[in-house]
Amino acid sequence: CAMFVLLAAAVCTKAGKAIVSRQFVEMTRTRVEGLLAAFPKLMNTGKQHTFVETESVRYVYQPLEKLYMVLVTTKNSNILEDLETLRLFSRVIPEYCRVLEEGEISDHCFDLIFAFDEIVALGYRENVNLAQIRTFTEMDSHEEKVFRAVRETQEREAKAEMRRKAKELQQARRDADRSGKKSPGFSGGFGSMSSSSNATIITDTLMEPEKPKASPVPARASGPSKALKLSARGKEVDDFVDKLKSEGQVIMPTSGKRPTEASKSLPSPINTESVHLRCEEKISLTCGRDGGLQNMEVLGMITLRVADEKNGRIRLTINNGDKKGVQLQTHPNVDKKLFTTDSVLGLKNPDKSFPLNNDVGVLKWRLQTTDETLIPLTINCWPSESATGCDVNIEYELQEEALELNDVVISIPVPAGVGAPVIGDLDGEYRHDSRRNVLEWCLPVVDVNNKTGSLEFSVAGQPNDFFPVNVSFISKGNYCDITVAKVCQVDGQVPVRFSSETSFLVDKYEIL
Repeated sequence: CAMFVLLAAAVCTKAGKAIVSRQFVEMTRTRVEGLLAAFPKLMNTGKQHTFVETESVRYVYQPLEKLYMVLVTTKNSNILEDLETLRLFSRVIPEYCRVLEEGEISDHCFDLIFAFDEIVALGYRENVNLAQIRTFTEMDSHEEKVFRAVRETQEREAKAEMRRKAKELQQARRDADRSGKKSPGFSGGFGSMSSSSNATIITDTLMEPEKPKASPVPARASGPSKALKLSARGKEVDDFVDKLKSEGQVIMPTSGKRPTEASKSLPSPINTESVHLRCEEKISLTCGRDGGLQNMEVLGMITLRVADEKNGRIRLTINNGDKKGVQLQTHPNVDKKLFTTDSVLGLKNPDKSFPLNNDVGVLKWRLQTTDETLIPLTINCWPSESATGCDVNIEYELQEEALELNDVVISIPVPAGVGAPVIGDLDGEYRHDSRRNVLEWCLPVVDVNNKTGSLEFSVAGQPNDFFPVNVSFISKGNYCDITVAKVCQVDGQVPVRFSSETSFLVDKYEIL
């Protein structure tokens, strides 16, 4: 009985060493290694072929630089079908491997085996193309996404309910303290933990204390509140932060809470003074591919953190070197007249102190423009159709020469199912992510000494396939040139030592 089957598919070296092999019928490892080891010896005939035969099997092969893609089939299989199958196997490999080398093949061996299984089942070719193989191996499930979204929503609701309950218990404890009763949260052992004196001091300095409420303490507070005893200090601070937010104060997340994009991108300074300032800017920009700035917005903020009570009554002198036309806005508790006349930030009531151990926003600014000369980093992407697809030229230019941009990544979408792009001239490095169908152009530093660069590549596709282009970077420089020049005590104008950090980050930066 004739069996038109594919026995095995393998990637091997020119010496016949198997790097990855997938058998589609029952075969021992020794048998497979023996067949592949015999394969190179059969080609020493001086003839150019795409297949060689022995008494029992046929080898259909294609060179892959220093390697071979080999199919081992029965002799009575259909050679035309085998050649078509071989071409599909050869196109699958660049989808998972950037370079056709032994180490890269070994690193992605399981990805290749899974893809091989989509092409052949039980020795017979499946009716699939490259795009379908990618879809099947990614196993993207709409039902799974819906399930995950529902579960995340339930988790968020549960956490919100937990916080609400905790605040109720905390409020009950505070009401008990104000009415002169012993707090149920501190009635038991554990060395009778101290109350949160810091939070009380901050409350008295920045805001009027709430009037005592006449409502009695709920009876159930005496039970569950003991479970909150160890974290009572943190709950008091959280409650104070909520009060600040309700008054309009901008509070940045502190340690123990989810970090901002800035804290994830730029490491915080190791040595900070008792007065620490953070200047953070974020840019959101949208350009057209044929030129023209559709929208650009830069949002900036200076936040202050005071760690020592003796430095609570201070004023900040601001150096505003902006020439781009930003709009400035101070916090409601800051003396606006003093800032307008002297560029000094201080509280309206000079006898009060800034909150301790909290990041407090004192000044923010906004720049919105469609002036192309203000774009910090211009991107010019030119796809040109060719006989084999598209030749793409992309270049950057740093217009804001005072900036130093780090970890710049320019992401260009590429068509799916056409293999890896062929890279020509290149400044910097590149990564091809075949799963996300993105070519990432990576530049460690872009500054005045490295203000321009270009990348050329070719790949099958249409000009529209290479947009939108997205850009990301981080910078320790300041775009709008607004900085803190000095910090002084309110009494006597005594200078205060302070530390500062500056970050300029991307919220959105795309060329449509």
